[in-house]
Amino acid sequence: MTTVKPHRASTSDGGSANGVKELVRNRLQQLLAFASLIVIYVFFSIASPYFFTYDNFTAILFSTVVIGTLAIGTTFVIITGGIDLSIGTGMALCAVMSGVFLVHLGLPLPLGVLGAVLFGGLVGLVNGLNIAFLKIPPFIATLAMMLVAEGLALVLSDSAPIYFNDVPGYVDISRGNLIPGVDFPNAVLVLIVVAIVAGVLLTRSVLGRYTYSIGSNEEATALSGIDVRRWKIAIYAFAGLFTGLAGVLISARLGSAQPATGMGYELQAIAAVVIGGTSLSGGKGSILGTLIGALIISVLNNGLQIMSIPQEWQNVILGCVILVAVYADRMRKGETSA
Repeated sequence: MTTVKPHRASTSDGGSANGVKELVRNRLQQLLAFASLIVIYVFFSIASPYFFTYDNFTAILFSTVVIGTLAIGTTFVIITGGIDLSIGTGMALCAVMSGVFLVHLGLPLPLGVLGAVLFGGLVGLVNGLNIAFLKIPPFIATLAMMLVAEGLALVLSDSAPIYFNDVPGYVDISRGNLIPGVDFPNAVLVLIVVAIVAGVLLTRSVLGRYTYSIGSNEEATALSGIDVRRWKIAIYAFAGLFTGLAGVLISARLGSAQPATGMGYELQAIAAVVIGGTSLSGGKGSILGTLIGALIISVLNNGLQIMSIPQEWQNVILGCVILVAVYADRMRKGETSA
């Protein structure tokens, strides 16, 4: 089996030059996103004396955990040129499954958590099968899964929250502190570890190389002898594991599995990925950029809440940020093809 690298990594002089230019563009995009994060953070620090505090800083990081975890998995999918609209309700379904495993079935904590994470992988696997073998467009396949997951979460929970009061140690997964004497939630540490692992896999593994290759030129990848369908399934299943983990983290943070939670998270996660420099047309993206994008979303949400901006206007502002991010992505694509 032949290993294929993205077409932009050509060994010819012209291809090498284009590769260097594109690498510079990607680094500039990450730098621009980071600079935007700093500007937004400074703005809110000046606008409100309650923003620039350690407690609020940790609150921002804490709120980034769920969006960031979802966004990391979605980065793999979007780099292939796909999309996953089911991650929000899929997260709620995995949270409910965590409640089913731990509360209803009484499984040990490690098994219950592992079961919920693997269930997310199962959701992603179904998405991958529908897209790769049934040739259903990713938008439609994951939109259908979004509705299925939303309905299953309500059915399995009897439309009522599942509380983890009798599951010792579950809430500590998110709210506990592994570092003695430091108010730093475990969930943030989980996000950091997950981001490092995902970053290594994306840049140093066969899965990552084929993720970029499929997004850069799917037809050329297939002609090179790579089983594109199999790898698409693997990528969607792998991304689903992050949906399952997000379900565990959010239910541990709330102390309950809320079946109606999840709607809207998919848009924020996708926005974080695009803001971080991942191209919606595929072939480009990084985990570091995605984390920066997730932080921008969290800082915006936190700052607007502290300034007592009504929720309706918060949605308007977030929608505008998403539009700007998508427009910037289109501009980058135009520059690349010029």
